[in-house]
Amino acid sequence: MRAFAKGVAAAAVVAFATTAAVAEEIKELNWGILAVESQDNLMKRWGPVIEAMEKKTGIKINPFFATDYTGVIEAMRFDKVDLVMFGNKSAMTAVDRAGAEVFAQMIETDGSRGYHSILVTHKDNDAINSLEDVLATCSAQSLDFGIGDPQSTSGFLVPTTFIFAAHDVNPRDCFNTVRNASHEANLLSVANKQVDVATANNRALYFRLKRNKPEAAEQIKEIWRSPLIAADPLAWRAELPEEVKAKLLYAFMAFGRLGSIDEVKEERAILQNGGFMGFVPSSNAQLLPFREMEANKQILQIQSDETLSAEEKEEQIAEQKAKIEEVRALVQEVPSM
Repeated sequence: MRAFAKGVAAAAVVAFATTAAVAEEIKELNWGILAVESQDNLMKRWGPVIEAMEKKTGIKINPFFATDYTGVIEAMRFDKVDLVMFGNKSAMTAVDRAGAEVFAQMIETDGSRGYHSILVTHKDNDAINSLEDVLATCSAQSLDFGIGDPQSTSGFLVPTTFIFAAHDVNPRDCFNTVRNASHEANLLSVANKQVDVATANNRALYFRLKRNKPEAAEQIKEIWRSPLIAADPLAWRAELPEEVKAKLLYAFMAFGRLGSIDEVKEERAILQNGGFMGFVPSSNAQLLPFREMEANKQILQIQSDETLSAEEKEEQIAEQKAKIEEVRALVQEVPSM
């Protein structure tokens, strides 16, 4: 028994020393940033946040720019990125594919915990003023449509759920052309009359585009708005040492809240410049409602897949419905806080 106790104690010392050594080795972190706008504009928003986080954590933080959600997810999967502000849809994929772990959620500039997907057209388009006007053109397939990155929550998943699945419409059967692009690219395409209608979100239009390209923002009108979408989650690599996670969590929760009046004012100005108000704790439970949306999207795709037999469709749809029931049960057991 004494030998066993000594062995346990020795193992604990080795484990502690190993963990401490790993924590000491992490002197730099890579923060993945999705290139939803130009890199210069992104650094104007994120540069001051990164610098402030470096001071709070004592860890050098390098920006890692990715052209799309898949790029930043794969970067995290191969340990090239340690920290990412995802959308809910891309966070869900990152959790499943890259071992990401949600730890915080952004607070919107108005203090809310969410934002909206929007549908927009050019302000001079008198024929399109509502979602109903858009859907009424489906039989003619006369409109060119811009939808978001397939990993985008507000650009793709939410419109697919609340517009197309809700009205039993397949975008490919409704529009003349359908193209995937970032929020900024979709908004600019509408402003320049390159597409007739496009998805985006209210932050992309009324904050980023209005600030960076006000003349383009003035050419756009909103014609549909989704229910509230949970604000973007922050996720880290689950393998990060607990000491590093603790530093990051404290830094994000304290940002704009703790310190002298001057420090708080300075940090709140940095947050406002970034387009948000602060952060609150979160977890993977935040993603559960979006898993239900994803399952509904899959059902829509299965129903329209002409390569599947009726039996195959029935079987695959049953699998998705089972996932929905499982998610709903988890929402009841572990609601997002």
